[in-house]
Amino acid sequence: MPLALLALAIGAFGIGTTEFVIMGLLPEVAGDFGVSIPTAGYLVTGYALGVMFGAPLMTVLGTKISRKRMLMLLMGLFVVGNLLSALAPTFGLMLTGRVVASLAHGAFFGIGSVVAADLVAPDKRAGAISLMFTGLTVANVVGVPLGTLVGQSLGWRVTFGIVAALGVVGLLGVAKLVPDMPKPEGVRLRHELAALKNVQVLLAMAMTVLGFGGVFAAITYIAPMMTHVAGFADGSVTWLLVLFGLGMVGGNLVGGKYADRALMPMLYVSLGALAAVLALFTLTAHNKIAAAVTIALVGALGFATVPPLQKRVLDHAHGAPTLASALNIGAFNLGNALSAWLGGLVIAAGLGYTAPNWVGAVLAAAALALAVLSAGLERRERAAGAPVAGTVLAEHPTVVMH
Repeated sequence: MPLALLALAIGAFGIGTTEFVIMGLLPEVAGDFGVSIPTAGYLVTGYALGVMFGAPLMTVLGTKISRKRMLMLLMGLFVVGNLLSALAPTFGLMLTGRVVASLAHGAFFGIGSVVAADLVAPDKRAGAISLMFTGLTVANVVGVPLGTLVGQSLGWRVTFGIVAALGVVGLLGVAKLVPDMPKPEGVRLRHELAALKNVQVLLAMAMTVLGFGGVFAAITYIAPMMTHVAGFADGSVTWLLVLFGLGMVGGNLVGGKYADRALMPMLYVSLGALAAVLALFTLTAHNKIAAAVTIALVGALGFATVPPLQKRVLDHAHGAPTLASALNIGAFNLGNALSAWLGGLVIAAGLGYTAPNWVGAVLAAAALALAVLSAGLERRERAAGAPVAGTVLAEHPTVVMH
């Protein structure tokens, strides 16, 4: 595997760290700026909305210049955004920094996956893309817990400064190791947008919003929930996030393994179990051991939905998966933003720090209902003899994006 993949993995590691580390530092950030926990949750919502709108926008803009230059530009935005967050004198400026950093997220994974695939022989493309995305999964096992520990010990500003430094390393790596590639052909937006007329594509994206939103409803407020309800010390949030990260890695691997074998049954099981576990979290959050086990299960079940949902979007995109894939990355983050906002609302309403778990359970159950509806419509189409899902072209391999 070429060294250029290491540069892409470092960039993915930094992006994954900055996205998730804020959850473990919400109490510190809120206290420093003198805002409430629900208000601090806007740092999650703002980032997610930035990814949602930035993913398709930056992906389309990326067709105007070479892929290497676009990746460098994206990492530059990432560095600037995290530096602004680290140095922000006001909450509003920190929120602005989070949005700036988020603009790099979706397009980096979308364009980076194409670059990774082009760096190797056709029979090694999946391995190359997987190696790049290893940076994202490792971020949730190593980067996020360490970033939380540093933030709680030395201050959250130090954490974002270190993340910005990681972005500089990723930028230099792309500049040095990623070869120049010809500018991609212009995207025909009319052709790409046509895929969005497919009801199955829209249903899959809606499942993405609701299903992954269920995870973020609980995890966004994990720090105050574990310290105020379960009775953990502030420093324990670090290893609790390690458990969540390990669950993510395991769930992602299981979801990827079974997505090709039994996609819809995999969705039924993972979404149904996720809804049940999130509902139980309102009870298990009062016991340290039970809470720790539940956090790992939420990570595993939540990320078990990622490969099948991403694959379903691409399978039904009828040969125009580029924009649909980018929009599905945005759909994940729309779910993050929606659930973080709803979770903040129920906390602000005085329902307690476990109330977001009920929000997550309802969202996951709604995603399961859409999965059943989607499968029913598909069976009806088959019975009527209508064409169903097209297949994705070979040059656009399925990748797990978030």
